[in-house]
Amino acid sequence: MPNTPITRKPFTPTKLNRRKPVPSDIEIAQEATLKPITLIAEELGLLPNEIEQYGDTKAKVRLEVLQRLHHVPDGKYVDVTAITPTPLGEGKTTTTVGLSQALGAHLGKRVITCIRQPSQGPTFGIKGGAAGGGYSQVVPMEEFNLHLTGDIHAITAANNLMAAAIDARMFHEADATDEQLFNRLLPPDKSGKRHFTKGMVVRLEKLGISAADPDELTPEQRRKLCRLDIDPATITWRRVLDTSDRFLRGVTIGTGPDEKGFTRETGFDITVASEIMAILALTTSLKDMRERLGKIVIGISKSGDAVTAEDLGVAGAMTVLMRDAIKPNLMQTVEGTPVFVHAGPFANIAHGNSSIIADKIALKLADYVITESGFGADMGMEKFMDIKSRYSGLIPSVVVMVATVRALKMHGGGPKVVAGKPLDPAYTSENLELLRAGMPNLLHHIKTARKFGVPVVVAVNRFLTDTPAELELIRKASVEEGGAVDALICEHWEKGGEGALALAEAVVKAAEMPAQFKFLYPLEWSIKQKIECIAKEVYGADGVDYLPEAEERIKEYTRLGFDKLPICMAKTHLSLSHDAALKGVPKGFRIPIRDVRASVGAGFLYPLLGTMSTMPGLPTRPMFMEIDIETDTGKIIGLS
Repeated sequence: MPNTPITRKPFTPTKLNRRKPVPSDIEIAQEATLKPITLIAEELGLLPNEIEQYGDTKAKVRLEVLQRLHHVPDGKYVDVTAITPTPLGEGKTTTTVGLSQALGAHLGKRVITCIRQPSQGPTFGIKGGAAGGGYSQVVPMEEFNLHLTGDIHAITAANNLMAAAIDARMFHEADATDEQLFNRLLPPDKSGKRHFTKGMVVRLEKLGISAADPDELTPEQRRKLCRLDIDPATITWRRVLDTSDRFLRGVTIGTGPDEKGFTRETGFDITVASEIMAILALTTSLKDMRERLGKIVIGISKSGDAVTAEDLGVAGAMTVLMRDAIKPNLMQTVEGTPVFVHAGPFANIAHGNSSIIADKIALKLADYVITESGFGADMGMEKFMDIKSRYSGLIPSVVVMVATVRALKMHGGGPKVVAGKPLDPAYTSENLELLRAGMPNLLHHIKTARKFGVPVVVAVNRFLTDTPAELELIRKASVEEGGAVDALICEHWEKGGEGALALAEAVVKAAEMPAQFKFLYPLEWSIKQKIECIAKEVYGADGVDYLPEAEERIKEYTRLGFDKLPICMAKTHLSLSHDAALKGVPKGFRIPIRDVRASVGAGFLYPLLGTMSTMPGLPTRPMFMEIDIETDTGKIIGLS
């Protein structure tokens, strides 16, 4: 394909009609003027045949655009992260969007925001929706939060297809002879000829059996090909659901009359914790996704071999279910700047970043790509650097660290925040002592980011009750003690991109600084060495303790050759430690590793720290209680 220049329509920002006091997020979203998604695509330089419309305000972007623009240099790559989250909120996504709006709608830079896709678990459980907030958010809010283009449904379907395949295979192997199993799996066609499936060919290669004709297989070869002989005790693959449902954390399956004798204990995870979600976020092409899905390890055979999705013969069908999900979703901000919404792994139980594919496309189309990593710098950002950048080859130019006065006060020992009750005066009045006590949390995260050799810019989301002395304390300490290149006070929630202009200018300047990027650890280290490096260097732990089950898993995965994979720690996002109650910068703690699981297809191992669960539960008053619909108009209310 010839190296042709990108033809674009001139970008026209959408003018905000700002009101005071600032209305609710959903009011702002529903009042927003939306460009047709075709215009957003034309302003980016996408061709008509490179998008697939889902209505007037969202579309999927075809991967062929990467081939067309392969010659175009990448833009600047910015990761937005934050301090350790608190119930008071830090505004990381709001900052991501506000920064993009400042760059695109006010400074005239070509910019794309790349964010994760929302899960209905948090939307109806604890979050209530929105991407960003105030005058810095993605629209339309309703479509963003409710199904979008069905990607998470596709992941759920693919995940549960494999779960069904696992139990069905064990069930059928149990009551069949080797010859019966061979005839069932390789039945002759109308001409009497048997054919290997694509998955069977891969399995034969794995077994070291060279045969073009199934009828040429010896009885022993037939047995090896057809009998997986899965050890039920080793199965790690669980069913998933995109709903926070604590009562599915542990279930007994196989209690129906036809499955008598084949019961086993298992459970459900939330869909965003599925390895398939991680694969979607980390894959680089349809071919790569097909290979990654095939490599998924679901358990171990009784002879000690890893059993994969390819062995089960289900990888191809899973890829078919995921065929459209691999394409990033195109949306827009309230100021008309483009947004890629794609993949939604949680950073406490997965790597917590949007997709490599979306970022790669965005970097060819824009001068600046603003993405975010989930939760604090100890969570999504560390995984962004050590996992996402490792597989993508994409190195961030700048890290933006988000903080608030209120959240830092909580880290300094501030009073407990109770939903529905007024904030304690400690958070709404000047209290330099409390703020100073919480500053170590921000400084710790800045220093963590700097360990990767990337310049850090601090963004302080300003509240009306923040005082000049409090804001100056954060600004000065961030630069002088933390080593940030700059620290800016931001008002993008209230003012949109205009409120993040200083931040945008600082990011542009920092992006030109020379980077000396480095990973935290080499892949050649042992599993324990990598775990302990993260625990000590990022969390500040004194050491790591391994429960017996974790010890066994580590031995097993080392034997199977999975020890050279990067590490994705599954821990609470509410503390630098494994204990959510420990705020600020805890000292004198050790990290307990309860279990270690393998996401071989995604390309990482994930240790489970402490009591970390892969299926959230609903609170006493879930957000779904606020969400409703006006039946006369179809207007959705309550998203926030």
